[in-house]
Amino acid sequence: MDIKSNILETIGNAPLIRLNKITKDFPCTVAAKVEYFNPGNSVKDRMAVKMIEVAEKEGKLKPGGTIIECTSGNTGMGLALAAVVKGYKCIFTTTDKQSKEKMDILKAVGAEVIVCPTNVEPEDPRSYYSVAKRLAKEIPNSFHCNQYDNLANRLAHYETTGPEIWKQTEGKITHLVCTAGTGGTITGAAMFLKEKNPNIQVWAIDVYGSLLTKFFRTGEVDMNEVHPYISEGFGEDFVPANYDMQVIDYFEQVTDKDGAIMARRLAKEEGIFCGYSAGSCVQGLLQLKHRLKAGDLVVCIFHDHGSRYVAKIYNDEWMMERGFLDVKTFKDIVSSRSARQKLVTVDPSQSVAEAVELMKKFELMKEWC
Repeated sequence: MDIKSNILETIGNAPLIRLNKITKDFPCTVAAKVEYFNPGNSVKDRMAVKMIEVAEKEGKLKPGGTIIECTSGNTGMGLALAAVVKGYKCIFTTTDKQSKEKMDILKAVGAEVIVCPTNVEPEDPRSYYSVAKRLAKEIPNSFHCNQYDNLANRLAHYETTGPEIWKQTEGKITHLVCTAGTGGTITGAAMFLKEKNPNIQVWAIDVYGSLLTKFFRTGEVDMNEVHPYISEGFGEDFVPANYDMQVIDYFEQVTDKDGAIMARRLAKEEGIFCGYSAGSCVQGLLQLKHRLKAGDLVVCIFHDHGSRYVAKIYNDEWMMERGFLDVKTFKDIVSSRSARQKLVTVDPSQSVAEAVELMKKFELMKEWC
């Protein structure tokens, strides 16, 4: 019988799914590695378990201990699932820009969540990085995972994500496209794939407001590049140790708006209900379409599930408040009607009954209903 011993054994082997409609004008095949099929609904399950396993092996995490981490939500979910199975406590720090759904999910699996301000420097004692470090010093028998500088992060993807993609594409992959955050996913997978074929192009997708793109291009950490952005799960205001820029060939930046809109398109046009970073990943690829040719095989990493963003990018009101959805004025609606359509109006002094009669007369009732 094929019965898993626990939920952690279901991590990995996320499917590759061809994109059809959004990429119909592309000269090549584009496939998404849809990581929300992991039990915690994100790619972060892979490295969360790996960080814990390495910490246990090195004696840094002992029975009954407390796992502490700063997370945008997905890493916390992976750590929390592992903690439930292995018997650890969890305390997570996050930022106030993260979706409420992420925080509620972390609490649902037993974690304590501390919300910190977004718009502060990483070294500020109020930042979610600093608070996590402080808690790790204050709480006995605790372990700060530090996904940004913990090389077990990229090791997880070197050992699993990269080999899976190579096997699933029968070694025919030509491009790996992935959003850039902690650096673990893109670097780990790229390290493995380039060992197999150094000609594979690795494209990192970044967000405006992050300093990673300029660092890649110049080697300079320029804090003038940093400004608040809405996109979640990728982009950084410092350079995590997990990065090896030598295995990345190009960085492309996308806007908050374009990434959000593309995520919604993926849901409506491809049936893939994914998160913010997946939309940004495809948007970045769209901006780089001119670099592709016939015969290429592109693999995009889709990090997490759309359920994390129901109150944000999948909420029309939230999108409109930020100017991400184009709202038509009455003038636009009137102007957009065809020449054959008569404009029927009702004077404010007329009754509802008179308005209904007009709708009947011009056969508008069926359309209105």
